[in-house]
Amino acid sequence: MTQKVLILGAGYAGMMTASRLERLSTEFTLINKNPYHYFTTLLHEVAGGRSTPSNYSVPLTDVLDKPTTHISIDEVTSINRRERTVQLRSGQNEPYDFLVITVGSVPEYFGIPGLAENSLVLNTLDSATRIHQHFEEQMEAYTQDGDMRHLRIVVGGGGLTGIELLGELLDLIPELCARYGITEQKIDLQTIEAASEILPQIPNRLRSKAVGLLTQKGATLHVNTRITEVTAGCVHLGDNQMIEAGTIIWTGGVRANPLLTDAGFTADRRGRAKVNQFLQSVDDHHVFVGGDSAWCDGENGTPLPPTAQMASQMGHVIADNVVALISGNAMTTFRARSLGTLASLGREVGVGTVLGVPVHGVIGGLFKESSKLKYLWELGGIRLVEKKANQVI
Repeated sequence: MTQKVLILGAGYAGMMTASRLERLSTEFTLINKNPYHYFTTLLHEVAGGRSTPSNYSVPLTDVLDKPTTHISIDEVTSINRRERTVQLRSGQNEPYDFLVITVGSVPEYFGIPGLAENSLVLNTLDSATRIHQHFEEQMEAYTQDGDMRHLRIVVGGGGLTGIELLGELLDLIPELCARYGITEQKIDLQTIEAASEILPQIPNRLRSKAVGLLTQKGATLHVNTRITEVTAGCVHLGDNQMIEAGTIIWTGGVRANPLLTDAGFTADRRGRAKVNQFLQSVDDHHVFVGGDSAWCDGENGTPLPPTAQMASQMGHVIADNVVALISGNAMTTFRARSLGTLASLGREVGVGTVLGVPVHGVIGGLFKESSKLKYLWELGGIRLVEKKANQVI
């Protein structure tokens, strides 16, 4: 009897699981809210207007096209582990024998009053497009009333997402200023980071290079600075300081989709479900969890970071282990392999490490661009590379 396999979510882990299962000729159903997969790690490029939003997505059917693959465009509303069913927004109730949960993350606001209501986030194609449009609207408003607050942008969070967005916006400013007849020096772009350093994922020496390049381009970086409240058009800091801004963007953290805690999985403080060495839920061996949804400890005992690199690697192992369980074979232990971390600091330069080797400047930017090709190849082979490479590089 055929075992029913459901994959929830078409992010990096979900798509890698699905594409691997296709190659292994294993029947499954992928449930996703949208009929496309989008490149979450490149959303800063959409916000910065580097290319059209459609270039940063790929239809699911362009990657998954075998008769054994079933795609359901729907939204998961709950998971019933006892009955092994998934409830969908459409009202359908999908049964499963094996479930793969890769439903991604939602913004983490850390209980800061007014932050959710008064800031933009960067987590979908629509949100990236909205940031770009909002900034243009603010520049247009400045040409009407001359209020300098329209030209101030505050980015909350100095991690990878926030800094890559910052670099992209810095490169966008000259273009928009020329279009709206605004002097570039009037734009005030600030980042607020609670920790003592930006980009904690990269070595200290490279952080200094990133700080130097970003400040040289005109950004102001605040570290050791906590946001205490956000009201309409105003970011409140400690010591009664405040920054009035027309654009406020929050990139300071994420937590797992609440579907996991609602379903009763053992979870960490960010809501990620605990998994064993095979990426199975410790609560239910019929369930595999990957990507931002998984609490997975590395070899040093600390949780692995929620990166696209880790999610993609998880997807491969989850697919192999689902097939192993169905076939009655031994499963594979997941061993994370860090190939490095790269941060773009604009359209041409980057900073980070590749296989332990530090890179920065134009060389760092080239490695960042090549990582896009690597992902396209892993996801859809030469066909997808030929179709998308010119659009995202």
